Amino acid sequence: MRAAVFTTTGDPSVLTLVEREPAEPGDGEVRVRVVRSAVNPTDWKTRQGATGAGMPFPEMVPNQDGSGVVDAVGPGVEHLAVGDRVWVMLAAHGRPTGTAQELTVLPADRVFVLPDGASFDVGADLGVPALTAHRTLTVSEDGPTRLGPGTLDGVTVLVAGGAGAVGNAAIQLARWSGATVVATVSSDAKAALATAAGAHHTVDYTAGDTAAAVRDLVPAGVDLVVEVAPAQNLPLDLQVIRPRGTIAFYANNGGDEVTLDVRSTFATNARLQGVLLYTVGDAALQAGAEDVTAALRDGAFGVGEEHGLPLHHYPLEQVADAHAAVEASVVGKVLVDVSDA
Repeated sequence: MRAAVFTTTGDPSVLTLVEREPAEPGDGEVRVRVVRSAVNPTDWKTRQGATGAGMPFPEMVPNQDGSGVVDAVGPGVEHLAVGDRVWVMLAAHGRPTGTAQELTVLPADRVFVLPDGASFDVGADLGVPALTAHRTLTVSEDGPTRLGPGTLDGVTVLVAGGAGAVGNAAIQLARWSGATVVATVSSDAKAALATAAGAHHTVDYTAGDTAAAVRDLVPAGVDLVVEVAPAQNLPLDLQVIRPRGTIAFYANNGGDEVTLDVRSTFATNARLQGVLLYTVGDAALQAGAEDVTAALRDGAFGVGEEHGLPLHHYPLEQVADAHAAVEASVVGKVLVDVSDA
């Protein structure tokens, strides 16, 4: 089988394509024939060595997310069978092999059945972006721990960066759950994408007073902020959050350090909640996977321009170009076409 690998950290050129024998699934594992492998920022940061972890294994296959078909089942696996269409999460977390290969072996609890009618394209987008979005929407002091129709009724969510992959997922999941969604964007084109995802309102943060614009839409303040750039946006978030609201941040876009004005922060009684999938715990991951799959089954989650997330396809031979595109902050979702559906 073909696999993309890297043996040292660095730019996309460290990725090479090799031939190798497929691994066999062990106890509690399944082997998946990968159809689509998704590239997320965490994937290029790991490859580059930006996470500080270096090379935990001598050779690594990148990419956490993907979709495909179960090819083999190890002992002790009862909820999956050969031939099942599936999506996978965190394939390379704590393991040397991700989804940028034709056959990948991973724990069965990281593999989920893809609902009938759901494409492999959308299946590959249900890992890091959708599960991160789910977590940001379920950490509020007064909010639900699970998502579904009606669970966010009466809640207003502000999504920073509504045209990004996590922002797009947050908009779709929040709308499915009954929330009113406001998204900040930086252009008319990105406003169109956020609206296609389901945002009720968009605010261009490059034009005028963003806090005033949000407050005009939500005079009482927003209940929850899904934040991608806390170093830049925390002052804004504190101006628009309602008392006892939550600012859930999942990335460090725009800077690694936040300057905190103590009085204006504690005066809101707001919660600042960090979100990172690798440490949320198995219960949160499983709950998120179940809810995201339910949203997909309900037809409430999609990808493509019509859902606010343009797709960019690359063959496995061009996996380095796929990584470079994500590293360059291409708008939309980058997918590697590994094998035929």
